[in-house]
Amino acid sequence: METASLLQTVALKSVKCYAYHGFYPEENIIGQYYDVDVMVKFRPHSDSSELNNSVNYEILNQIILREMNTSQKLLETVVQNILQEILLKFPSLLFIQVGIHKINPPMPGQVGESFVSLTYDLLKG
Repeated sequence: METASLLQTVALKSVKCYAYHGFYPEENIIGQYYDVDVMVKFRPHSDSSELNNSVNYEILNQIILREMNTSQKLLETVVQNILQEILLKFPSLLFIQVGIHKINPPMPGQVGESFVSLTYDLLKG
């Protein structure tokens, strides 16, 4: 019989950003709105009353804002940079998922958003 394992989840949903990412030159000039989601999972510490024993979501927010302020041609690069920086700051994480929603991407038709995500997962073994 398998033993249960506790996992703590910390997440930020819909972090609003205005940034200048995109393959096309006009995207780098006029910019666009983005929503960023980050979810991390880890084994909880026995003393959960101390912030040092958890993942401070203010630090997650700082990482998101810093990377969103660095213009890239592809959102795939941005999600990878965010994920790698989170893992460097919190190396004991077992799961990280980063997603970026580009609101009203510039393309024909009415597209509400495009979405790119990247997942780091030690839980699936």
